[in-house]
Amino acid sequence: MKTSIRAALFAAAGACALALAPLASAQPAWPDKPVRLLVPYAPGGTTDYAARQIAQKLTEQTGKSFYVENKAGASGTIGSDLVAKSAPDGGTFLINDTTYAMLPHLFKKLPWDHASGLVPVTTIVDAPLVLVVGAGSPYKTAQELVEAARKSPDKLTFGSGGVGSSTHLGGELFKQHGKLALTHVPYKGAGEAMLGVVSGQVDVLVTAAPTAIPQVKGGKVRALLVTSPKRLDALADVPTSAEAGMKGLAATNWFGIAAPKGTPQPIIDKLQAEVKKALASPDLVKRFAEQGAAPGGMATADFQQYVKRQTQDWGAVIKAAGVQPE
Repeated sequence: MKTSIRAALFAAAGACALALAPLASAQPAWPDKPVRLLVPYAPGGTTDYAARQIAQKLTEQTGKSFYVENKAGASGTIGSDLVAKSAPDGGTFLINDTTYAMLPHLFKKLPWDHASGLVPVTTIVDAPLVLVVGAGSPYKTAQELVEAARKSPDKLTFGSGGVGSSTHLGGELFKQHGKLALTHVPYKGAGEAMLGVVSGQVDVLVTAAPTAIPQVKGGKVRALLVTSPKRLDALADVPTSAEAGMKGLAATNWFGIAAPKGTPQPIIDKLQAEVKKALASPDLVKRFAEQGAAPGGMATADFQQYVKRQTQDWGAVIKAAGVQPE
Protein backbone atom coordinates (compact mmCIF):
# COMPACT_ATOMS: atom_id res chain seq x y z
CA MET A 1 0.00 0.00 0.00
CA LYS A 2 2.79 2.40 1.01
CA THR A 3 4.72 1.52 -2.16
CA SER A 4 1.78 2.29 -4.41
CA ILE A 5 1.22 5.68 -2.69
CA ARG A 6 4.89 6.58 -3.10
CA ALA A 7 4.76 5.61 -6.75
CA ALA A 8 1.66 7.71 -7.30
CA LEU A 9 3.34 10.74 -5.71
CA PHE A 10 6.43 10.37 -7.91
CA ALA A 11 4.20 10.04 -10.96
CA ALA A 12 2.27 13.19 -10.01
CA ALA A 13 5.50 15.13 -9.45
CA GLY A 14 6.79 14.01 -12.82
CA ALA A 15 3.58 15.09 -14.51
CA CYS A 16 3.80 18.54 -12.90
CA ALA A 17 7.38 18.95 -14.04
CA LEU A 18 6.42 18.06 -17.60
CA ALA A 19 3.51 20.47 -17.46
CA LEU A 20 5.70 23.31 -16.23
CA ALA A 21 8.51 22.68 -18.73
CA PRO A 22 6.79 24.52 -21.62
CA LEU A 23 6.16 27.50 -19.31
CA ALA A 24 9.83 27.68 -18.35
CA SER A 25 10.99 27.43 -21.94
CA ALA A 26 8.50 30.15 -22.84
CA GLN A 27 10.58 32.65 -20.83
CA PRO A 28 13.44 33.54 -23.21
CA ALA A 29 16.88 34.35 -21.87
CA TRP A 30 17.64 38.06 -21.99
CA PRO A 31 18.55 39.65 -24.32
CA ASP A 32 16.29 37.92 -26.81
CA LYS A 33 16.03 40.88 -29.21
CA PRO A 34 17.92 44.09 -30.11
CA VAL A 35 18.30 46.41 -27.12
CA ARG A 36 17.98 50.17 -27.44
CA LEU A 37 20.22 52.40 -25.31
CA LEU A 38 18.60 55.81 -25.45
CA VAL A 39 20.78 58.89 -24.95
CA PRO A 40 18.68 61.97 -24.05
CA TYR A 41 21.19 64.33 -25.69
CA ALA A 42 22.50 65.05 -29.17
CA PRO A 43 25.25 62.86 -30.66
CA GLY A 44 28.86 63.74 -29.98
CA GLY A 45 28.84 64.48 -26.24
CA THR A 46 30.43 62.49 -23.44
CA THR A 47 27.19 60.67 -22.61
CA ASP A 48 26.85 59.62 -26.24
CA TYR A 49 30.49 58.48 -26.30
CA ALA A 50 30.06 56.35 -23.16
CA ALA A 51 26.87 54.83 -24.57
CA ARG A 52 28.48 53.83 -27.85
CA GLN A 53 31.51 52.31 -26.15
CA ILE A 54 29.41 50.12 -23.87
CA ALA A 55 26.93 49.25 -26.64
CA GLN A 56 29.73 47.84 -28.77
CA LYS A 57 31.07 45.69 -25.92
CA LEU A 58 27.64 44.41 -24.91
CA THR A 59 26.93 43.44 -28.51
CA GLU A 60 30.19 41.49 -28.67
CA GLN A 61 29.56 39.75 -25.34
CA THR A 62 25.93 38.76 -25.78
CA GLY A 63 25.74 38.22 -29.53
CA LYS A 64 22.66 40.45 -29.58
CA SER A 65 22.49 43.99 -30.96
CA PHE A 66 22.78 46.87 -28.49
CA TYR A 67 22.29 50.11 -30.38
CA VAL A 68 22.30 53.78 -29.42
CA GLU A 69 19.45 56.16 -30.20
CA ASN A 70 19.58 59.89 -29.47
CA LYS A 71 16.51 61.82 -28.33
CA ALA A 72 17.64 65.28 -27.26
CA GLY A 73 15.67 68.12 -25.72
CA ALA A 74 14.74 69.94 -22.51
CA SER A 75 17.91 69.08 -20.56
CA GLY A 76 17.41 65.37 -21.16
CA THR A 77 13.83 65.22 -19.90
CA ILE A 78 12.29 64.26 -23.26
CA GLY A 79 14.43 61.16 -23.66
CA SER A 80 14.19 60.24 -19.98
CA ASP A 81 10.39 60.42 -20.11
CA LEU A 82 10.32 58.29 -23.25
CA VAL A 83 12.28 55.52 -21.50
CA ALA A 84 10.24 55.81 -18.30
CA LYS A 85 7.12 55.15 -20.36
CA SER A 86 8.63 52.34 -22.44
CA ALA A 87 7.65 48.70 -21.96
CA PRO A 88 9.64 47.22 -19.03
CA ASP A 89 10.70 44.19 -21.05
CA GLY A 90 14.45 44.72 -21.33
CA GLY A 91 14.20 46.27 -24.77
CA THR A 92 14.93 49.91 -23.83
CA PHE A 93 17.25 51.52 -21.30
CA LEU A 94 18.31 55.09 -20.57
CA ILE A 95 21.92 56.26 -20.60
CA ASN A 96 21.89 59.13 -18.12
CA ASP A 97 24.43 61.29 -16.35
CA THR A 98 24.87 63.69 -13.44
CA THR A 99 22.32 66.08 -14.95
CA TYR A 100 19.65 63.50 -14.14
CA ALA A 101 20.19 64.17 -10.41
CA MET A 102 19.68 67.90 -11.01
CA LEU A 103 16.39 67.71 -12.92
CA PRO A 104 13.93 67.71 -9.97
CA HIS A 105 15.44 71.02 -8.84
CA LEU A 106 15.44 72.61 -12.30
CA PHE A 107 11.83 71.85 -13.26
CA LYS A 108 8.69 72.48 -11.22
CA LYS A 109 7.17 69.30 -12.58
CA LEU A 110 8.67 66.40 -14.52
CA PRO A 111 6.54 64.24 -16.84
CA TRP A 112 7.61 61.06 -15.01
CA ASP A 113 8.18 60.22 -11.34
CA HIS A 114 11.86 61.05 -10.79
CA ALA A 115 12.03 59.02 -7.58
CA SER A 116 10.62 55.77 -8.93
CA GLY A 117 9.80 56.00 -12.65
CA LEU A 118 13.29 54.87 -13.67
CA VAL A 119 15.45 52.30 -11.90
CA PRO A 120 19.21 53.00 -11.74
CA VAL A 121 21.02 49.83 -12.88
CA THR A 122 24.75 50.58 -12.81
CA THR A 123 27.42 53.12 -13.69
CA ILE A 124 29.40 53.11 -16.92
CA VAL A 125 32.11 55.64 -16.07
CA ASP A 126 32.69 58.63 -13.88
CA ALA A 127 35.01 61.54 -14.46
CA PRO A 128 36.03 64.51 -12.32
CA LEU A 129 35.50 68.12 -13.27
CA VAL A 130 38.37 70.26 -14.55
CA LEU A 131 38.75 74.00 -14.03
CA VAL A 132 40.18 75.54 -17.21
CA VAL A 133 41.17 78.99 -18.42
CA GLY A 134 42.24 80.08 -21.89
CA ALA A 135 45.80 79.41 -23.00
CA GLY A 136 46.42 83.17 -23.01
CA SER A 137 44.98 83.73 -19.54
CA PRO A 138 47.20 85.50 -17.00
CA TYR A 139 46.21 82.97 -14.33
CA LYS A 140 48.70 80.12 -14.02
CA THR A 141 47.25 78.58 -10.86
CA ALA A 142 43.86 78.25 -9.22
CA GLN A 143 45.06 80.36 -6.32
CA GLU A 144 45.96 83.23 -8.65
CA LEU A 145 42.48 83.03 -10.13
CA VAL A 146 40.85 82.98 -6.68
CA GLU A 147 42.87 85.96 -5.50
CA ALA A 148 41.94 87.97 -8.61
CA ALA A 149 38.26 87.10 -8.18
CA ARG A 150 38.31 88.20 -4.56
CA LYS A 151 40.12 91.41 -5.41
CA SER A 152 37.60 92.36 -8.10
CA PRO A 153 34.19 90.81 -7.30
CA ASP A 154 31.96 90.09 -10.31
CA LYS A 155 34.64 91.17 -12.76
CA LEU A 156 35.73 87.65 -13.73
CA THR A 157 33.33 85.51 -15.76
CA PHE A 158 32.63 81.81 -16.07
CA GLY A 159 30.98 80.20 -19.05
CA SER A 160 28.48 77.35 -19.19
CA GLY A 161 26.35 75.37 -21.60
CA GLY A 162 23.24 77.13 -20.31
CA VAL A 163 21.36 77.85 -17.10
CA GLY A 164 21.00 74.66 -15.10
CA SER A 165 23.53 72.71 -17.17
CA SER A 166 26.24 70.63 -15.52
CA THR A 167 28.84 73.22 -16.56
CA HIS A 168 26.76 75.98 -14.97
CA LEU A 169 26.40 74.11 -11.69
CA GLY A 170 30.04 73.03 -11.76
CA GLY A 171 30.94 76.73 -11.95
CA GLU A 172 28.52 77.52 -9.14
CA LEU A 173 30.11 74.80 -7.03
CA PHE A 174 33.53 76.39 -7.58
CA LYS A 175 32.12 79.80 -6.64
CA GLN A 176 30.52 78.47 -3.47
CA HIS A 177 33.60 76.62 -2.25
CA GLY A 178 35.85 79.59 -2.96
CA LYS A 179 33.31 82.13 -1.66
CA LEU A 180 33.75 84.00 -4.93
CA ALA A 181 31.66 86.45 -6.94
CA LEU A 182 31.93 85.42 -10.60
CA THR A 183 29.60 86.53 -13.37
CA HIS A 184 27.83 83.70 -15.18
CA VAL A 185 27.80 83.78 -19.00
CA PRO A 186 25.49 81.08 -20.41
CA TYR A 187 25.96 79.77 -23.95
CA LYS A 188 23.70 77.57 -26.05
CA GLY A 189 25.77 74.48 -25.34
CA ALA A 190 28.94 73.15 -23.72
CA GLY A 191 30.79 73.30 -27.04
CA GLU A 192 30.12 77.01 -27.39
CA ALA A 193 31.15 77.56 -23.78
CA MET A 194 34.47 75.89 -24.47
CA LEU A 195 34.97 78.13 -27.50
CA GLY A 196 34.20 81.07 -25.23
CA VAL A 197 37.03 80.26 -22.85
CA VAL A 198 39.40 79.36 -25.70
CA SER A 199 38.78 82.75 -27.35
CA GLY A 200 38.97 84.67 -24.08
CA GLN A 201 35.32 85.76 -24.09
CA VAL A 202 35.00 84.26 -20.61
CA ASP A 203 37.70 83.73 -17.99
CA VAL A 204 36.97 80.24 -16.74
CA LEU A 205 34.99 77.08 -17.41
CA VAL A 206 34.34 74.08 -15.18
CA THR A 207 33.68 71.01 -17.29
CA ALA A 208 34.02 67.22 -17.32
CA ALA A 209 37.49 65.77 -17.85
CA PRO A 210 36.65 64.06 -21.19
CA THR A 211 35.62 67.46 -22.57
CA ALA A 212 38.61 69.33 -21.16
CA ILE A 213 41.45 66.92 -21.90
CA PRO A 214 41.53 67.24 -25.72
CA GLN A 215 41.60 71.04 -25.42
CA VAL A 216 44.34 70.92 -22.77
CA LYS A 217 46.41 68.50 -24.88
CA GLY A 218 45.87 70.72 -27.91
CA GLY A 219 47.17 73.77 -26.08
CA LYS A 220 43.86 75.64 -26.37
CA VAL A 221 43.20 75.87 -22.63
CA ARG A 222 45.13 75.56 -19.37
CA ALA A 223 43.86 73.25 -16.62
CA LEU A 224 44.23 74.66 -13.10
CA LEU A 225 42.77 71.83 -11.02
CA VAL A 226 40.81 68.58 -11.13
CA THR A 227 38.11 67.72 -8.58
CA SER A 228 39.30 64.14 -8.02
CA PRO A 229 40.97 62.82 -4.83
CA LYS A 230 44.15 62.09 -6.79
CA ARG A 231 45.69 63.37 -10.00
CA LEU A 232 44.58 61.99 -13.34
CA ASP A 233 47.11 60.06 -15.41
CA ALA A 234 45.87 61.96 -18.46
CA LEU A 235 46.58 65.29 -16.69
CA ALA A 236 49.46 64.29 -14.46
CA ASP A 237 50.75 67.88 -14.10
CA VAL A 238 47.40 69.28 -12.97
CA PRO A 239 46.88 69.48 -9.18
CA THR A 240 43.83 68.20 -7.35
CA SER A 241 41.49 70.64 -5.62
CA ALA A 242 43.17 69.94 -2.29
CA GLU A 243 46.64 70.51 -3.76
CA ALA A 244 45.40 73.75 -5.33
CA GLY A 245 44.25 75.09 -1.97
CA MET A 246 40.55 74.28 -2.38
CA LYS A 247 40.15 71.29 -0.08
CA GLY A 248 36.58 70.04 -0.08
CA LEU A 249 35.89 70.90 -3.70
CA ALA A 250 35.02 67.40 -4.87
CA ALA A 251 32.64 66.54 -7.68
CA THR A 252 32.28 64.02 -10.43
CA ASN A 253 30.37 63.61 -13.65
CA TRP A 254 28.93 60.11 -13.67
CA PHE A 255 27.33 58.24 -16.57
CA GLY A 256 25.04 55.30 -15.97
CA ILE A 257 22.17 53.11 -17.12
CA ALA A 258 18.56 53.19 -15.92
CA ALA A 259 15.63 50.90 -16.69
CA PRO A 260 11.88 51.56 -16.86
CA LYS A 261 10.05 50.85 -13.62
CA GLY A 262 8.83 47.26 -13.56
CA THR A 263 11.72 45.77 -15.50
CA PRO A 264 12.20 42.22 -14.13
CA GLN A 265 15.00 41.95 -11.60
CA PRO A 266 16.73 39.08 -13.48
CA ILE A 267 17.11 41.38 -16.50
CA ILE A 268 18.50 44.20 -14.33
CA ASP A 269 20.92 41.78 -12.66
CA LYS A 270 22.08 40.38 -16.00
CA LEU A 271 22.62 43.85 -17.48
CA GLN A 272 24.62 44.98 -14.45
CA ALA A 273 26.81 41.88 -14.68
CA GLU A 274 27.36 42.29 -18.44
CA VAL A 275 28.28 45.98 -18.06
CA LYS A 276 30.70 45.20 -15.24
CA LYS A 277 32.31 42.49 -17.37
CA ALA A 278 32.59 44.82 -20.36
CA LEU A 279 34.18 47.57 -18.29
CA ALA A 280 36.92 45.18 -17.15
CA SER A 281 38.19 44.72 -20.71
CA PRO A 282 41.70 46.24 -21.03
CA ASP A 283 40.95 48.15 -24.23
CA LEU A 284 37.94 49.90 -22.69
CA VAL A 285 39.84 50.67 -19.48
CA LYS A 286 42.62 52.24 -21.56
CA ARG A 287 40.21 54.20 -23.74
CA PHE A 288 38.36 55.69 -20.75
CA ALA A 289 41.60 56.45 -18.88
CA GLU A 290 42.75 58.51 -21.85
CA GLN A 291 39.54 60.52 -21.36
CA GLY A 292 40.22 61.01 -17.66
CA ALA A 293 37.39 58.64 -16.76
CA ALA A 294 37.27 55.58 -14.49
CA PRO A 295 35.20 52.48 -15.35
CA GLY A 296 32.01 51.94 -13.36
CA GLY A 297 30.04 48.74 -12.84
CA MET A 298 28.62 49.78 -9.45
CA ALA A 299 26.23 47.33 -7.82
CA THR A 300 22.60 48.20 -8.54
CA ALA A 301 21.61 48.82 -4.91
CA ASP A 302 24.65 51.04 -4.38
CA PHE A 303 23.96 53.03 -7.53
CA GLN A 304 20.36 53.61 -6.51
CA GLN A 305 21.49 55.07 -3.18
CA TYR A 306 24.18 57.08 -4.93
CA VAL A 307 21.65 58.72 -7.27
CA LYS A 308 19.51 59.68 -4.26
CA ARG A 309 22.50 61.31 -2.55
CA GLN A 310 23.53 63.09 -5.74
CA THR A 311 19.99 64.43 -6.15
CA GLN A 312 20.15 65.88 -2.64
CA ASP A 313 23.68 67.25 -3.00
CA TRP A 314 23.11 68.99 -6.33
CA GLY A 315 19.79 70.29 -5.02
CA ALA A 316 21.71 72.13 -2.31
CA VAL A 317 24.10 73.63 -4.89
CA ILE A 318 21.18 74.74 -7.07
CA LYS A 319 19.35 76.31 -4.13
CA ALA A 320 22.48 78.19 -3.02
CA ALA A 321 22.98 79.41 -6.58
CA GLY A 322 19.48 80.84 -6.66
CA VAL A 323 18.49 78.94 -9.81
CA GLN A 324 14.71 78.99 -10.12
CA PRO A 325 12.94 75.89 -11.49
CA GLU A 326 11.15 76.35 -14.80
